[in-house]
Amino acid sequence: MAEAGTGFLEQLKSYIVSSWTYLWAVWFFIVIFLVYILRVPLKIDNWSTVSMFLNTLTPKFYVALTGTSSLISGLILIFEWWYFRKYGTSFIEQVSVSHLRPLLGGVDNNSSNNSNSSNGDSDSNRQSVSECKVWRNPLNLFRGAEYNRYTWVTGREPLTYYDMNLSAQDHQTFFTCDSDHLRPADAIMQKAWRERNPQARISAAHEALEINECATAYILLAEEEATTIAEAEKLFKQALKAGDGCYRRSQQLQHHGSQYEAQHRRDTNVLVYIKRRLAMCARRLGRTREAVKMMRDLMKEFPLLSMFNIHENLLEALLELQAYADVQAVLAKYDDISLPKSATICYTAALLKARAVSDKFSPEAASRRGLSTAEMNAVEAIHRAVEFNPHVPKYLLEMKSLILPPEHILKRGDSEAIAYAFFHLAHWKRVEGALNLLHCTWEGTFRMIPYPLEKGHLFYPYPICTETADRELLPSFHEVSVYPKKELPFFILFTAGLCSFTAMLALLTHQFPELMGVFAKAFLSTLFAPLNFVMEKVESILPSSLWHQLTRI
Repeated sequence: MAEAGTGFLEQLKSYIVSSWTYLWAVWFFIVIFLVYILRVPLKIDNWSTVSMFLNTLTPKFYVALTGTSSLISGLILIFEWWYFRKYGTSFIEQVSVSHLRPLLGGVDNNSSNNSNSSNGDSDSNRQSVSECKVWRNPLNLFRGAEYNRYTWVTGREPLTYYDMNLSAQDHQTFFTCDSDHLRPADAIMQKAWRERNPQARISAAHEALEINECATAYILLAEEEATTIAEAEKLFKQALKAGDGCYRRSQQLQHHGSQYEAQHRRDTNVLVYIKRRLAMCARRLGRTREAVKMMRDLMKEFPLLSMFNIHENLLEALLELQAYADVQAVLAKYDDISLPKSATICYTAALLKARAVSDKFSPEAASRRGLSTAEMNAVEAIHRAVEFNPHVPKYLLEMKSLILPPEHILKRGDSEAIAYAFFHLAHWKRVEGALNLLHCTWEGTFRMIPYPLEKGHLFYPYPICTETADRELLPSFHEVSVYPKKELPFFILFTAGLCSFTAMLALLTHQFPELMGVFAKAFLSTLFAPLNFVMEKVESILPSSLWHQLTRI
């Protein structure tokens, strides 16, 4: 409660500072308008002339005043709305809190919180940073056979430059080593992975193959030049033949020095990548059982290489075979509290529990008799999955349209939700009643975690970096899903209200000039009455000569 009260006071303080900033900005523009357009003199000899000046104002002046205020407020409203849509925050609030609040004695809570933080807080911060890390999508598509085909048909680019740049960095990390310059073909491929132009990369791969059988050259051609999955599979088989030979040779020499050890590590990465992509080709071509066998063999042969997340490919293939017992066995191994989670693990666990009750589930019957133990377990599993990634249900329930998944994803972000739903929507549809159960229960998660950025229920608080990273990973034509949903900033509402109010005053003054003139004069007289009273008291106390000198100044 104390934290909530402190947060409310800080928010109220920022609103007050921002409001004063806004009002001063509006009145500054109004004064400029009055001085330079209406030629209103600002030099007043004494305060008695103020009332005389107000009495001589015509209704046209009030129409111009309110109209100008409404125009300026409208322009600021348009700018604020544009800035909020682009950057997700209010410009005036951001400037006020960042620059004016420190001058007025505001204290940054982060510094005090950091000084009082404990080891638990530092662990939470480390977890938040790890959750904002961008990961390689284990189910990424083939660039030549799938992404480029989409571009040819629609004319849209499904991959962003940031996403492709991350892939280039991955390729340089996995497929190169320091000793590549000793081998001409590998030296050419080392430069090819740095090339931005796809045609230059493909030409370099062909040049490397003219020298000798280079596994990484075949990988590049399979990924980017092959226009069908069958062509890609053929090239990957050639890559496997070359890569397996390099792996066996480097395996025998790995203990001869650090150079040979680095080369063996590179050859291992190349071999694992080739076998995994061959399994994915078999899955795409409908040979699912063969794909499952290849994935299982790969996980047994290289159990320590978990960075490729091959178990997620295996889960998807097993769901296609409807081998739910095998899926449960894989989840029992990887859905562990000590291992990093993913949308695939959480939602697959929810699907299995929903499968046990979804065919007979009815919200009306459940409201009358209550939830059974199995139904409660299914609902809790759905809540757990939604808490981990709240973006997935809208894609599974087809409330948002799907696009091609990116090559990299952000865990708990919109990019991960797209990658999961793209491949697993069919599995949810295959289980009778599963989507109906999801539709009836998923929104209940948000009542359990009303402040997702401050605390979580089963996981760490939802990271605040997902929206920015997802906008970099996803194409511009896709509307990024944002959680928690951002409300309109106070200043857009404040500016809209002020703009509407001043516009209404301008219209009334134009329609009823005499009546509004009387009201305006009465309002201004009442407004300046305390000031006039104070000035009269000051005049009576101070000597006339001193007051005369002050007024001249």
